Amino acid sequence: MKTTFLLPIFAAVVFFSCKKDNLPHTSNDTQLDTLQGTISTNTTLSANKNYFLKGKVFVKNNATLTIPAGVTVFAQVNDLADNKSALIITQGSKINIAGTATNPVVFTSAATNKKQGDWGAIIILGNAPTNVGTGHVEGLSVSNDTQYGGTVSTDNSGSINYLRIEYSGGINPPAEDEWIVDKASGLCLAGVGSGTHIDNVMVTHSNDDGFQFVGGTVNATHLIAFNNGDDDFDFDLGYEGNLQFLIAYRTQASSQALRANGVESYNDEVPTTNTPLTRPVISNMTIIGPQGIESVKTNINQGVYMRKGTRLAFRNSIVAEYSQGAFMVCPRTRPVILNNDWAEFRYNLVQSDSADRTFSYDTNTSVIPDPELAAFETNSVNKNVLLISSVDFKLTNLYNSVPDLTPGSGSPALTGADFTGVDFSSAFFVKTAYRGAIGSTNWAASSNWATWK
Repeated sequence: MKTTFLLPIFAAVVFFSCKKDNLPHTSNDTQLDTLQGTISTNTTLSANKNYFLKGKVFVKNNATLTIPAGVTVFAQVNDLADNKSALIITQGSKINIAGTATNPVVFTSAATNKKQGDWGAIIILGNAPTNVGTGHVEGLSVSNDTQYGGTVSTDNSGSINYLRIEYSGGINPPAEDEWIVDKASGLCLAGVGSGTHIDNVMVTHSNDDGFQFVGGTVNATHLIAFNNGDDDFDFDLGYEGNLQFLIAYRTQASSQALRANGVESYNDEVPTTNTPLTRPVISNMTIIGPQGIESVKTNINQGVYMRKGTRLAFRNSIVAEYSQGAFMVCPRTRPVILNNDWAEFRYNLVQSDSADRTFSYDTNTSVIPDPELAAFETNSVNKNVLLISSVDFKLTNLYNSVPDLTPGSGSPALTGADFTGVDFSSAFFVKTAYRGAIGSTNWAASSNWATWK
């Protein structure tokens, strides 16, 4: 449903006092449409307008919502978590976001002074398999419109190109229970199938997770998570997909989460061995934590946390500046990784604030250094390289107002990638010589799409 508000050119904001709605727009806008309620027929937004997302908007009845390049959607700000705005693409429906590098699509807060958690998330619900059969997205009321999961691995929920999501994560409470699946935040992909196309998405200043993969088989490339409150990339409930060219970057800790990780992979709550087992296959990722050694412990935890029965395959990547370690296992995943049980962590460059904690073990009561894991991961098979300082990566500008993560002259990241084996030799992966998300061309450089502020 769309409601059109005619605005004079000189106006900056329209207030609806009964709902405290703020409708910002630029001097180029002559009208602003509000998206609210249900979109049940194929709908294409206008390229020369911006929009106001009012409350929770459901795209349903197998409809397709198309958003052309250059559109900005301002999400209504409500204080209560239950009333946070969100865009929900229900099972069978699709979203097509057709942004470009110069004209991205942006979802942001409608507040004048924007902050983390101003609104909820973009939530896409598909029919691909999960290890719970069908479920309902956490944080929303249980209904047919919040269901995800099925048996269609190749399910198609649309296409997303050049999207930026800002100031989401408002559905999530502080110190959210980390033993269950998080409530929806950032870009939440639940049961989304491999027929869906996702490329060039940035999630910034989410109050909770940046990207959530809850079951499903969707693949994606060129994803950036910047200064989010909890995990930058979160994998749960049987996600099986391929991911390449990812950046998780943060300059500061958050008071939102108990433990914030660059990557957290988790099978299910118990955990069980229900299939499909969560198993992201990731290559060419760069994970950077806040600069410097913590003098007081914060919520910054691990670069990669493999927990609760999950599997993963993680290669050709960079992990640096996480206070508690670069790679951590738990009692349910330590045997899995040490026995090469459909899991691997190989050909990576790793560093931690404390070298002996680079490879660590969550005993369920404390996080401790794991010398056996360290020896295993740096052996002649796994070939991870432990660096002492983040300076040793020789990236162009690791910490700046606009970071440049391009490997410089003499960087160990320029070579060493390996794509042998069934997982990484697939046609999905671009076979690079370099490790980390960026080679000679900095696709994450500051632009209309990638904003580092």
